[in-house]
Amino acid sequence: MTTLSDVMEVLKERGVDHELRLMEDGKLLDTDSGRTFSADGVKIIRTYRFEGESNPDDAAVLYLLENTEGIQGYIINAYGAYSDYDGDMFDNFIRNLPVEEREW
Repeated sequence: MTTLSDVMEVLKERGVDHELRLMEDGKLLDTDSGRTFSADGVKIIRTYRFEGESNPDDAAVLYLLENTEGIQGYIINAYGAYSDYDGDMFDNFIRNLPVEEREW
């Protein structure tokens, strides 16, 4: 699996199709259902990194997350200056999450 779309397809096949978005108040929004939940107890269970062959706009990271209820979802974000989030909020959020890397 070398492309973002390949990984997204496998995740969907495995029932992980909840795209999450970090809100300014620090909560996570499930973009499909509109449900929000606390980031407390959320951990990173897998990280995928992608680099575009010729365009830095294509560089992205997909974080597979799980909360204490066992709900899994993902956040996709571009690298560095191309980040989808302003300021340090997202970087600080990700840095503070525990990591329990698992095989998929």
